[in-house]
Amino acid sequence: MTTMQDIAAPTPSDDDRRRLRRELRRRRRELSPRQRREAAERLCRRLRRLPELQRARRVALYLPNDGEIDPTPLIDWLERRGCRVHLPVLKPLCDNQLWFVHYHAGTPMVANRYGIPEPETRHGAHRARRTPAWALDLILLPLVGFDDHGQRIGMGGGFYDRTLAFTRRPGPRPRLIGLAHDCQRVSRLPTAPWDVPLDAIVSDARVLRP
Repeated sequence: MTTMQDIAAPTPSDDDRRRLRRELRRRRRELSPRQRREAAERLCRRLRRLPELQRARRVALYLPNDGEIDPTPLIDWLERRGCRVHLPVLKPLCDNQLWFVHYHAGTPMVANRYGIPEPETRHGAHRARRTPAWALDLILLPLVGFDDHGQRIGMGGGFYDRTLAFTRRPGPRPRLIGLAHDCQRVSRLPTAPWDVPLDAIVSDARVLRP
């Protein structure tokens, strides 16, 4: 498995971040199916021990894409504990923002414009099936990379940063935990002022609390 290397940049330029994304996406895509499966199992064992997850009753997670580490083994465990599980949905008629729609085995799914499965838009449009981001207890979000200082980098679309920008202001907010394969860890990441800070980062090998 790929080990941590120094991939650092002196300034958070767009070129630096694009270069990092290419390299870190390559790392996770190179993992074999067995490595991905075993990493998901280790990740979920760590997550189940977190007090944030043990207390949560409204949780959002994601369906893995492009080699992302897989949190879906948690779904059955969460539902047995009485949790309401949500998936992100691209918000219609609004650039780069997300809805969080209640998900269960019978939820009608479609592929969004990026080819990622999500609850069908007309299904998710019903307010009873959606939970505002501020009312969720916990959001598990995918990362492209992270460092030991708790900095993170995403895919670059800004969906989570725009949707969760309210967490910088006083008021109710969910706990935010980023998930990644440990091979996506680097020594130092360039940051941008719009990056929403996380409460924790969890990989298959460690838990970091900035």
